[in-house]
Amino acid sequence: MITPPAHALLHWYDRHRRSLPWRFREGETPDPYRVWLSEIMLQQTTVKAVGPYYLRFVEKFPTVQALARAERDDVLAAWAGLGYYSRARNLHACAQAVVVLGGFPCTVEGLRALPGIGAYTAAAVAAIAFGVPVVPVDGNVERVTARLYNVQEPLPAARKKLAQLADGLNGDAAARQRPSDFAQALFDLGSSLCSPRQPACGLCPWQAVCAGHAQGTAATLPRKAPKAERPVRYGVHFMVMDGAGQVLLRKRPETGLLAAMTELPGTDWRTTPWTEAEALTHAPVAAAWQKAGAVKHVFTHFTLNVVVYAARVAQFSNQDVRDGFLLPVARTKTASLPSIMQKCMTTGYDFLHRA
Repeated sequence: MITPPAHALLHWYDRHRRSLPWRFREGETPDPYRVWLSEIMLQQTTVKAVGPYYLRFVEKFPTVQALARAERDDVLAAWAGLGYYSRARNLHACAQAVVVLGGFPCTVEGLRALPGIGAYTAAAVAAIAFGVPVVPVDGNVERVTARLYNVQEPLPAARKKLAQLADGLNGDAAARQRPSDFAQALFDLGSSLCSPRQPACGLCPWQAVCAGHAQGTAATLPRKAPKAERPVRYGVHFMVMDGAGQVLLRKRPETGLLAAMTELPGTDWRTTPWTEAEALTHAPVAAAWQKAGAVKHVFTHFTLNVVVYAARVAQFSNQDVRDGFLLPVARTKTASLPSIMQKCMTTGYDFLHRA
C-alpha cells in the first residue's frame, strides 16, 4: 500500500488553504476551545451555514469558562437554527466538565472521555489544537481515502476499512512534523479538488498515486448503498397571540428529539395526518382558530409535515399558561426555537397580520 506524499499535499495547502473564521494563522497557537466548538458545529452542517453561527456564538461565549457559566437555555437559544440540538446540550455539559478539569485534555483518549465527543471530534481537536499525529476521519477524508485506494465497497459497510486506510495517510515524516496542518489539508482537499461530484483530478497533489484516478473510477467513489425511503410524520401546532403581542410557548421534554427546546403548543407527531376535529382538541386555549398554513421540515430519519393554526385573544388567563409561558413576539428570535418552530411561528405570525 502506497503512502501518499505528505509534502505534496502540504505544499498545495500552504498555497490554497481556506480562510475560515475558526482557522488560526501561521505562527498562532490554536485555542482548543475554538477548535472544539467549530468541530461540533460542523457535524452534519455545512461550512457556509456554520460561519455566521460560529461568529455570533464566540462573541456571546468567548471562552470555555463563559460557556460553562451560561444558562443552558441561553446556549440552546444561541444554537437555535443549527439543528441536531443534542450537540448544544452536550456542548454545555462538556464545557462544564472541561472547567472542572482545568482545561481540555491534550490526548485523544482524554478528549473522548468528555460529554459529546466521539472518535472523530477527539482526533480533530487532538490533531489541530495539540499537534497529535492522528488522522481525523470525516466525510471529506473518507472520500479522499476511497479514491486513493479505489475502495469499491459501498458505505456505510466500507466505513471501518476506510478508517483503517486513512489512519496510514500520515505515515511519512512531513505529515508528522505538521499534524495540525496535515489534518486541515485533508479536509480542504476533500472539500475542494476531491469534491463529491466532478473531482478536479488534474490539479490534485496526489493524482500520481491515486488508484481511483488511474482506474477512472474516482468520480464514482465512495459508493453508497441505496437509502431507505424516509418515513413521514404529521403534526399540528398552534400560534396564539394576545393584544400585548405576546405568544404562548412551552418547553419540550428533557429527553428525546429537540429535548428542552422551546415550541409552540401542539399535538404529537404521528404517522397519519390529523383531522381538524382531532387537532383542535389539542388547542391550548379557546379561540377562533384558523388554518394558517403548512410547514415541511426534514429531519435525519423522517420528514415532518405540520399544519399551523393561528388565533388572537385579548389576553391570556392564568389557566391558559399553566403548561407554558408567554413571550413577546419580538423576543422569540432570541428564544431556543428550533428551525421547525421558527417556520411555524413565521407562518402563524404572517397569517395573523394578513387576516
